Formats: sequence, C-alpha cells, structure tokens
Amino acid sequence: QVQLVESGGGLVQPGGSLRLSCAASGSIFSVYAMGWYRQAPGKQRELVARITSGGSTNYVDSVKGRFTISRDNAKNTVYLQMNSLKPEDTAVYYCKLDQVVIGIPYNYWGQGTQVTVSS
Repeated sequence: QVQLVESGGGLVQPGGSLRLSCAASGSIFSVYAMGWYRQAPGKQRELVARITSGGSTNYVDSVKGRFTISRDNAKNTVYLQMNSLKPEDTAVYYCKLDQVVIGIPYNYWGQGTQVTVSS
C-alpha cells in the first residue's frame, strides 16, 4: 500500500502564497506521475497540476503562470507553489500518485488539505 501525506494548506489573503507538499511512502515501485487536484464545495474534483517522472508538467488554464509543480524523485515528494492566490482557488487540495506495477496501473490519493483564500 502507498501512503500520501499532504501539508501546507491554510488560510491566506488574496494575492498571497502557499506551498503544498505531498510525501509518498510505502510500496512505491515505479512512479509514473504525481499531481494535485482540488475540489471546491458543490463542484467536481479537477486536475490542478501534474508532473511525470520525466519532468513533464501540465496545468489547468486557471492556474497557469501562478502555480508551479515540482518533485523530488529521491524523496517521492511533490510540491505545489501557489502564488497570486485568488478566492476562487479555495478548495480542498488532494495529492495523487500514479504508478505501474507489472504493467498494471495503480493510483493513490491523499487525505486532502484545505486551502482558503479570503480577506
């Protein structure tokens, strides 16, 4: 089994910054990608940013230029630097890990961390 522990959420004023971290541990064999998703009240969970083991990244349009995803492969940790935060960024942010074991894909989710952007 794989465990994902997220940290770094909290309350921040509009225009402020936060850095989320997600550390993976357990039965990690071949990580393909790690990413951050978010879910606001009454809305579906959406992809925010994703990074592959090779370093390729993709972002939802609404965060491009403001958020940066990075990872430390040696530590199996992924980060999300969030700048110029807006009230519409308020959501529970979830970390996700995708790996392939003997050709079978698996994915794992963290418990989520609350990000609230408000004055």
